[in-house]
Amino acid sequence: MKTITSRQMDALDTNCEFLGLSRLQLMENAGSAVSAEVMSLPTRERVLIVAGKGNNGGDGFVAARHLIGYDVTVILLGKINEVKTKEATKNLTILNKTGIPIIEVTNPTALEPSYFSDCDVIVDAIFGTGIKGKIREPESTAIDMINASIAKVVSVDVPSGMDPDTGQLEKAVKANVTVTFHLPKPGLLELHSQEYVGEIAVADIGIPYEAELLVGPGDLKLVTGRSRDSHKGAGGRVLIIGGGAFSGAPALAGLAALRSGADIVTIAAPKNIAKIIASFSPNLIVRSLAENRLVKKDISVLEELIVTHDVVIIGMGLGREAETIEAVREILPLCGKVVVDADGLAALEVPLNRYNCDMVITPHVGEYKGLINEDLQLERDGLIAQVKTFSADNSVVTLLKSPEDIISDGLIVRINQTGNPGMTVGGTGDVLAGITGALFARHSGIEAASAAAYICGRAGDLAFEEFGLGLMATDVIDRIPAAMKI
Repeated sequence: MKTITSRQMDALDTNCEFLGLSRLQLMENAGSAVSAEVMSLPTRERVLIVAGKGNNGGDGFVAARHLIGYDVTVILLGKINEVKTKEATKNLTILNKTGIPIIEVTNPTALEPSYFSDCDVIVDAIFGTGIKGKIREPESTAIDMINASIAKVVSVDVPSGMDPDTGQLEKAVKANVTVTFHLPKPGLLELHSQEYVGEIAVADIGIPYEAELLVGPGDLKLVTGRSRDSHKGAGGRVLIIGGGAFSGAPALAGLAALRSGADIVTIAAPKNIAKIIASFSPNLIVRSLAENRLVKKDISVLEELIVTHDVVIIGMGLGREAETIEAVREILPLCGKVVVDADGLAALEVPLNRYNCDMVITPHVGEYKGLINEDLQLERDGLIAQVKTFSADNSVVTLLKSPEDIISDGLIVRINQTGNPGMTVGGTGDVLAGITGALFARHSGIEAASAAAYICGRAGDLAFEEFGLGLMATDVIDRIPAAMKI
């Protein structure tokens, strides 16, 4: 069964907002779905809603309002002025005007057993996916009292206390029904979760297909941010193998990787251009290779570098001499994670899973056509299906560069619509490869490629506002930090 993690769901909510569908609307739909589940139960005249101070509680406030004609009481675990989000606060304000009793509880001793015995249904809206750390009071006692009750229990999204992604718990509500939104959370399907989850009811809360298809600001949430105790290298170590025929391409990729958050960027380049690349920026670490082109003699040195870096970016500026192509083919199986771009794509032989590495490829349409060994689909839907099938058959993430970038890992398909005609200038593909590599160092291939396409195009759009068709690849690099702001 397809699932969605809590962080992916948060990203999807953000993309909904980007499309104009507010979190308040989603909360209304979620609460309505919960009330519908309550109303489907055989005995449900007296309903107790136990609400936390976050958005899960907000879903509960909406559900209470929709239960017209029922005897509804709401217990808020906290004070009204402690509710944390504007959406939950809005719905609590509305609820406060309906005449439905709202009981503020800040001390577990205030949780009277009669609240939990004098009802037919309890709606658990305490934590949902918002569980963090050890369960405190009065939430802990509320969970115990819910579990001690003979009332039917409906949990909102996830039984409170359960980790939505793993199903792990210190203690949790034991639900008869869990109404989960959009898609089940992975933790609900774990074998050890079943006694807590009960029946799973998946509720459609109106998230449009486009919110999952189109890359947006939510995708930035998946790849940005870093803990306060991060150390040197925690942002990722990127090795770029490029140059020989050209010197600018690997330098652009390296600078883009640094601007995207990589902590260490090393460029391994043929000796004829190593010093030139080093002169572009003191922030780049440059290792000189043996000859004026990448050759098999370099593989032993590169193997040592590969194991000390999180991801390899290979291809830009290498040229396509026969020995270089053979060297690339022998390097790929040495990589754990690798982004293949430009001349590196010429070395690839399908099926790509022969290289036994976690691979992202970033071809433009012409390069992609040379890989697939079939006619290119010209219609949008046909091309999307073709990229998805190719990615699945080759166990690879494909980032097809086009006016609408198509990204797929064979299961998921994403479309990126940022970017502009000014980005046909040379070097922007190298910038994209650098961004992709930096993000891939710390995240999955599909997350990295999707966000990289969005960031690169958004940075290009910012540059286009100032320079129009005169923008340069370095202008795009300079605007990466601004493009990564949510």
